[in-house]
Amino acid sequence: MSAPLSPNLKGALFMTLSMASFTLNDVCVKLVAETVPLFQIVFLRGLATTIMLALTVQVTTGLRFTMPRRDRPLVAWRTVAEVASMVAFLLALTNMAIANATAILAALPLSVTLGAALFFRAPVGWRRLTAICIGFVGVLLIVQPGTEGFNRWSLLALLAVLIITGRDLVTRAFSPEVPSMTVAVLTAAAVCTFGGIASVFTPWEALGFYEAALILAASVLIIGGYVFSIMVMRVGDVSVVSPFRYTSLVFALILGLIVFGEFPNTLALVGAAIVVATGVFTLLRERLVARAAARAAARAIPHPQAPPHG
Repeated sequence: MSAPLSPNLKGALFMTLSMASFTLNDVCVKLVAETVPLFQIVFLRGLATTIMLALTVQVTTGLRFTMPRRDRPLVAWRTVAEVASMVAFLLALTNMAIANATAILAALPLSVTLGAALFFRAPVGWRRLTAICIGFVGVLLIVQPGTEGFNRWSLLALLAVLIITGRDLVTRAFSPEVPSMTVAVLTAAAVCTFGGIASVFTPWEALGFYEAALILAASVLIIGGYVFSIMVMRVGDVSVVSPFRYTSLVFALILGLIVFGEFPNTLALVGAAIVVATGVFTLLRERLVARAAARAAARAIPHPQAPPHG
């Protein structure tokens, strides 16, 4: 009889499954976008996602739309950022190699760490600042400004990173009373609504079985990615399993080659390796700093004196 998986191993597995789900969703969207207008896809995928996600939440934990008054503007801003980043990334994804778009998105941990330092005064030492700077050099190698491979779609992928960074920083300001799954349902509904409005301005295409199956698969995969990412937070040490988010780049490289016949050039591969290496270093360094702070806090707590022996 095999031994049960450790919490950290489970967390690593869930993170890998989450990244696989999100990357496969990207593949489905990129495939169907070859014949169907993008915003029609966004609307149909959003509609299916909203219905399935709302039903899942209602059956499991129950939908709760009550939240503190101070959090409502934050949730609204997060929703706007989610829609904007989705549009920017999907436009980039459908017009550039999936591995390149995913590699640019891999800079998120670096940009979030820098954003937390700038806006929340989170302590960031010289080691992590150096890693962030080197990581952004890696992004430039992927984007390759001034070369034939550089285009407006690369800029849109970078814009998506900036917007998602803002979204994540706003999310950090949520109070614990905000129900995460409700935010997910509201976001899916907002994406669906935006897609529906935007799709009015382009002629719709009739869906065959192939296109409908891809859109439905994308909807299921998005929910799977989100659910697995939540499961990550409930098992193991998040700082240990977080580096496994970079498996998304491995999936993107493999699927990009197999499905689309795309493969990044040498400079982009070097840039992706730099982004991953500096991102992993930043995550591990944050873990070490957090542990050191916890030990220092424990030492600072005065211990009660032992009663005198009588």
